[in-house]
Amino acid sequence: MTPPRARTWGRRGHTPVVRVRGRSRRRISVAALCCYRPGERPRLIYRPRFHLPFKGARKSFAWTDYRDLAVRAHLQLGGPVVLVWDNLNTHLAAGMKQYAADHDWLTVFQLPSYAPDLNPVEGIWSLLRRGPMANAAFTDPDHLTQILRRGLRHIQLRPGFIDGCLAGTGLTITPPTPT
Repeated sequence: MTPPRARTWGRRGHTPVVRVRGRSRRRISVAALCCYRPGERPRLIYRPRFHLPFKGARKSFAWTDYRDLAVRAHLQLGGPVVLVWDNLNTHLAAGMKQYAADHDWLTVFQLPSYAPDLNPVEGIWSLLRRGPMANAAFTDPDHLTQILRRGLRHIQLRPGFIDGCLAGTGLTITPPTPT
């Protein structure tokens, strides 16, 4: 709920002031997958998670949430899924590794320790922060959710944006050669 810092303009000598309600303890996390298949348009699959403001409640995604996102991608795409992940602790959880080992449709590759420049999803977050969420002061969690979903839907409907995020990493999709 805390607005991101961004630049704005104002008349010379008049500092612009944006009034924001007090900090909210509510949290919303979003996980996303950029999905690419040679010869088809790219897809963006995302899932928000709303965290409860109770003491001791989890404030981030668990490995089971990422597992559920991978299952949803498998169902939507109708084929095997290759995940290329960074080294987030929930991506490295024993439960997630075991789940990937038990399912032949799921293959996981780990990126180097800190390599956000190789992750196309980081480009999605950049587009979102610079676009609909820039200079936004959210009135309540529902307003934040509405703007978030609208921004992600805007990106989903423009495959060129998702392709651009892959191009920004310098990586390419090379189909496997038949053997």
